[in-house]
Amino acid sequence: MKVLFINATVITMDSQLGELSNGQVLVEDDRLAAVGHGLVDDPKAQGAEVIDCAGGILIPGLVNAHMHTWQTGLRGVAANWTLLEYFRHVHRGLAALFTPNDIYIATRMGAINQLNCGTTTLGDWCHNNPTPDHTDAAVSGLKESGIRALFMHGSPKPDPQPGHPHFSEIPHPRHEIERLLKGELANPKGLVTLGMAILGPHYSTLDVTLKDFALAKEFGLVASMHQGGGAAVAPGAWDEVESRGLLGPDINIVHGQSLDDGQMARFCASGVTFSIAPENEMTQGHGFPVTGLVRQHGGVVSLGVDLESVISGDMFSVARAALGMQRSLDNDASRREQGKIPDTSTITTREALGWITLDGAKALGLEARIGSLTPGKQADLVLIDSNKLNMQPVNDPVSTVVMQTSLANIDSVMVAGQFKKRSGRLLINTEQGIAELAKSGHRIHTELLAREAHSTQEANQ
Repeated sequence: MKVLFINATVITMDSQLGELSNGQVLVEDDRLAAVGHGLVDDPKAQGAEVIDCAGGILIPGLVNAHMHTWQTGLRGVAANWTLLEYFRHVHRGLAALFTPNDIYIATRMGAINQLNCGTTTLGDWCHNNPTPDHTDAAVSGLKESGIRALFMHGSPKPDPQPGHPHFSEIPHPRHEIERLLKGELANPKGLVTLGMAILGPHYSTLDVTLKDFALAKEFGLVASMHQGGGAAVAPGAWDEVESRGLLGPDINIVHGQSLDDGQMARFCASGVTFSIAPENEMTQGHGFPVTGLVRQHGGVVSLGVDLESVISGDMFSVARAALGMQRSLDNDASRREQGKIPDTSTITTREALGWITLDGAKALGLEARIGSLTPGKQADLVLIDSNKLNMQPVNDPVSTVVMQTSLANIDSVMVAGQFKKRSGRLLINTEQGIAELAKSGHRIHTELLAREAHSTQEANQ
């Protein structure tokens, strides 16, 4: 199959190709075959379906580097909770109420919503999988959605039962990693591949941390871990991880609060990537996003929605939150240190677009395949209808994309050369899925409220 996009402003995010006015993009099967001008007459484009973009903007598919997609059915539930309330109500309450089917419904519909919003690659951090059936349900949901995803296999965090160890003392299950790599996620070049969502030094003992790092390295998997949000389980464990030479581009840190400046400098120098969830971090009380610290030390900034139980799933909103927050911090620092605001903005919109495209791909270990409109890479792209009222006139295409784009402008979405959305319409029926999602989410939330009311009543007796 061949598709030729014409009459588009093409923002490639490729440093060599840059932006093309009235550009053309040729897709052949699952790959980008050519990007440039005059492709209509190129023999390679013979037989291609020609799509006139009518002056729209083509960009690489967005990358949501960190989201707990299993919480899609809980939208709005945690919007007024701090991180402490989230831990109490979700990990020790709501999570335990999910059946494998609930995980499947939430993951599938959450991934479809990402496609609808222009995200073609998802870092799905699944840490509510108490059984292999829960895990398999999540993987099935991702595969059926049609999204590209790095499935981060995690582990639940319940309160321990009497006589059972705390979750921080339990190593990541090797048998599950082996099972997935021999089964559903055996193909390293498939749309859905495997990563590990480990506890890391912040949420596990040193012994568990070292075992989990070793397991990820043994199988060549990206190891992602939360950092920050309260006291560390094993203070000083990062020093041991560093001394053993375990840091590198295969290590992804989510959030990153509580790392000191020296650690941040060394981590970035070693290639460690960071996935920041600015809007959610500011909402729940993690602390200020570490965007500026990572930039200062030359590290990789990627962004994620984190929790749809708190905020929307739109990555453009996340990018604007990250950009606005860090500009605000930089402006405030300049006022305090120099007595004036900076002469120009400290971060460009182009850099912010990189956070949700190429840098997101780097965080997931997928930069060789996605993240830019580079010939030879996978054909993951988004056509933005920039002719609508909210985007005209387009004076600066990159800034228009970052600062003005909304869901209403996402015209078409392609993953591996296959349309998932076209002319503003998803190419998958969502009516039944929406009903199932609502039913699942309402049941879980209602059951939690009933349990908490019962516990309160018992405590008052």
